[in-house]
Amino acid sequence: MDNPQTDDLSLKSTTKEIRERFDNDVERFSQLETGQSATIDAPLAMELITHAAVASTPKIARVLDIGCGAGNNTLKLRQAYGQDFACDLNDLSQPMIDRAKSRLQEICTGNILTWHGDFRECELPEASYDVILAAAVLHHLRDDDDWQTAFAKIHSLLRPGGSFWVTDLISHETAGVQQLMWHRYGEYLRDLNGEDYRDAVFQYIAKEDSPRPVTYQLDLLRNVGFRHVELLHKNSCFAAFGAIK
Repeated sequence: MDNPQTDDLSLKSTTKEIRERFDNDVERFSQLETGQSATIDAPLAMELITHAAVASTPKIARVLDIGCGAGNNTLKLRQAYGQDFACDLNDLSQPMIDRAKSRLQEICTGNILTWHGDFRECELPEASYDVILAAAVLHHLRDDDDWQTAFAKIHSLLRPGGSFWVTDLISHETAGVQQLMWHRYGEYLRDLNGEDYRDAVFQYIAKEDSPRPVTYQLDLLRNVGFRHVELLHKNSCFAAFGAIK
């Protein structure tokens, strides 16, 4: 199938449309051991970003999970860290936040705050977080100014020495490699659940997502002030990476 992405950002889903889709998709995002089936290497990516957070941030007192979904990555971080921490859960979808909070309360006694809405608009406290997680959310950012503003805000929210960790859908810098990787991803989806499933996933990517290359994002992390960046894993159209303030 052809590359599902389009350069016309005006055709992409609105924030309201994205929220409505996720309001009705809570169960799919509640699989702790497997993650999202449409994401290549989802269990490995969750393990890598949470263990990297622990390795890079010896004292974790407060965590922000941007686009928390049903809470998988914060749950994995609590398992990896082995101690309680305060957690701020953010998502466009209130049903997602409710599920994430309920699941986290079962294994963590730390204070849990919830932030319903777009993290770019939420009045989150600056220099307050030891770890920030963003899994399968940044690909909803649109133009260069949007990416720059979002990454600068994330940097401002971290305490000095804090770390930021991402797993996400990505694109590529050159057309040939882009086409190659989307073809490989299409084969993965077809083998997973058939051609109709592949086509459905590609259709909502075309409508909803506007990913950027991991190289673009690593450069941007440096540009907004992070001292160190780390690429943990990349396979086809997905990557796990992070940065330390």
